[in-house]
Amino acid sequence: MTETIYDALRESHEIQRSLCRRLLRSQAGTAARADLFKQLRVELAAHEAAEERYLYVPMLMDDMGLDASRHALHEHHELDELVEALQVVDKSGAAWMATAKKLSEKVHHHLREEEKKFFQVSGKIIPDARKIGLARSYRRDHARLLKKLAEG
Repeated sequence: MTETIYDALRESHEIQRSLCRRLLRSQAGTAARADLFKQLRVELAAHEAAEERYLYVPMLMDDMGLDASRHALHEHHELDELVEALQVVDKSGAAWMATAKKLSEKVHHHLREEEKKFFQVSGKIIPDARKIGLARSYRRDHARLLKKLAEG
């Protein structure tokens, strides 16, 4: 079976879920925690940018997709703000972990909502053949962004 945009997005969603779980179990003040946070930060940023381009833009072009797209973009902004708040030198305090838990909860909520709601709405808007092309474009852009963001 040919991969669609939804298959590609779900793969990144699973990576995000795993990184969130591992980050919350990480030990305070360790290089492992800092590395997990960086991996999560990079994955979220690459995923958001590519997803916005290859799922939300096509949805925004149809009246039926406006509300869902706007809501999802708002949630991406909220995730970005939490990631920014976590980008401090000391990742060992209770306040940092409380914010990390909030980020994890928001990531999990957003991914569930996408998979249960946004995918269904966009599935009615985007033609089947286009879903395959969008998967290729998403994967290419996501890989490029992962590399670029990991270096920076």
